[in-house]
Amino acid sequence: MINFEQFLSTMPADHQPFVHELHDIMLDNACKATFEEMKSGMTASIKFGKPPRALANFLLRKKGLLVRIYGENFGGYSDFLDTLPPEMVQSIQDAGDCKRITQNKCSPKCKGYDFTIAADHFQKCRYGCFEFLVTDESKPFIKAFVKHEINERAAN
Repeated sequence: MINFEQFLSTMPADHQPFVHELHDIMLDNACKATFEEMKSGMTASIKFGKPPRALANFLLRKKGLLVRIYGENFGGYSDFLDTLPPEMVQSIQDAGDCKRITQNKCSPKCKGYDFTIAADHFQKCRYGCFEFLVTDESKPFIKAFVKHEINERAAN
């Protein structure tokens, strides 16, 4: 395990303010974070609620910094999904389909995401569906997405 400062120091300089801001938002909302250096790169896991459930992961990979959001309560803010920029919608389109929904082949405990954005219908695996490359365009949407999910979880 490493601490947040060690994790932050490994981030590209242009992403550090964003990572710090998102980390602060999560801490201000009683989220718990753990940081690890793994073979595939640096990883942060953020959990929320009682019992704590995964809310988001930061994943530093060769292609850049990724944020995976576990949008379990997207139904409460589904109109927000319609505002995502094309690069983020493309990321969702490229994510793997949920085999539980489409073929009933995954664990019965696994629940993928079944939703629409504009006129497009998606049935995606929760582990890759909302995984976005951090770019100048995606940063405000990632931040808003996390806030929406926190608010919905806190309300339930």
